[in-house]
Amino acid sequence: MTEKDIDTQAPVDNEQDQEREQAQIIMTWFQHIQEVMKEQFPEYEVDGQIGNNPTYGPMFAFTLKNDEKSTSCGFFLNEIMRNFQTNPNAGLWLSSFFVDLLRSPENHPLPNPPQSEDEAKELLDKHIVPYCAATVREEFPDQKIYVDLELHEEHGPVLEAGFVAVEDGNNTCALPLQYLMTLYLLNRDPAEPLIQAMYRLYEENNLGQ
Repeated sequence: MTEKDIDTQAPVDNEQDQEREQAQIIMTWFQHIQEVMKEQFPEYEVDGQIGNNPTYGPMFAFTLKNDEKSTSCGFFLNEIMRNFQTNPNAGLWLSSFFVDLLRSPENHPLPNPPQSEDEAKELLDKHIVPYCAATVREEFPDQKIYVDLELHEEHGPVLEAGFVAVEDGNNTCALPLQYLMTLYLLNRDPAEPLIQAMYRLYEENNLGQ
């Protein structure tokens, strides 16, 4: 092996070491969260799987099984880490997503992802975007709400919402359509982060006074 071979080998080894370390961190978090799920739902069998989104990184999905009933929900690793490192009630935060789904008698498997651009467009145009718009308007019945699709230079198509009464300063919030669809495919409420952002605008602009 020449000196040049050694030089080129070192970065490859470092990269592999980093990948192994990253994989170990992901697995450690996955096993920890699976144990938390078992503690929160002792009457259910808990299954889990690890995935990766090219934009939003590692994701975990967990399924609760009891008799004939099955309920699944997914999470981004970065939101899990953020909550479990800063939120003393992170276990309750995690379980709350399942509690809402378990109230319904139906099974809740993870939705099948769209298989084509046309299917993705139909899912967004006919379900996710109208649902988010209607939910935000229901949350603030005393306000005129602006909801529209925009094209963001960095994030691509986004759903933008704001309060018509606010004309100056920070008066809108926007979320990428890809992010909203990813939430939907994790059995999460795609309107929730939009509503949280709208509440921040509501408070910043003193609309409740």
